Amino acid sequence: MINADGYFDERVAEQYDQSSGAEFEPTAIARAVDVLAELAGRGAALEFGIGTGRLALPLARRGVPVHGIDLSRAMVSRLRAKPGGADIGITIGDFATTQVTPPPAEPFTLAYLVFNTIMNLADQESQVECFRNAADHLAPGGVFVVEVMVPELRKIPPGQNIVPFHTSPTGWAYTVYDTVTQDATCHYIELTPDGRGEAHSIPFRYVWPAELDLMARLAGLRLRHRWDSWTRAPFTEDSVQHVSVWEKVPV
Repeated sequence: MINADGYFDERVAEQYDQSSGAEFEPTAIARAVDVLAELAGRGAALEFGIGTGRLALPLARRGVPVHGIDLSRAMVSRLRAKPGGADIGITIGDFATTQVTPPPAEPFTLAYLVFNTIMNLADQESQVECFRNAADHLAPGGVFVVEVMVPELRKIPPGQNIVPFHTSPTGWAYTVYDTVTQDATCHYIELTPDGRGEAHSIPFRYVWPAELDLMARLAGLRLRHRWDSWTRAPFTEDSVQHVSVWEKVPV
């Protein structure tokens, strides 16, 4: 049974900022914030899935007013405890449908959803609603930015549906794909210091770039940029992720 924090409860929140992933390196954070600050311009930014503030806090230090939506109170409490965390407006709820009320004084010129979090919306309708929600919050000409992996189906051996993505002496993780429904479940198994095993799973829905473009179009957004990463390198057939920017079409 999932608690009120969804899959990101206190146990996950307390370990989240300890990640050794490349996304948490200072240079990677600075590169992403550079892009987001430029896209926000003189307006405000809205982060879907603000979490512990990995990008929101440095973006706010750049002078961009930042508001966030997140379902996990455990993650948000970690953000609040950090310097500057109390100054960021946060609305608790599902970012696919939750509205920021009242809106900030500055119009939202930027909404963003990073680190594969679009896939935490585990069905197509929720992903479509997420695009609509972003568009509803944006001023005309504002942009919605999504950072997400390219589905790793080329890694699946013939006749199998499992892709391992982490192994270590104390834990391992793998994804089980359903290529009919586009469902994917990540399974994590960790050994505790006393030798016991702990396991948990998180469901996802993988999504293709072209499918995201259609979702954007349904929400009144059009593609402005698609990059390989926050470096703004061109997106190619060999890219393993993409950073896509859709603009709200003025009516």
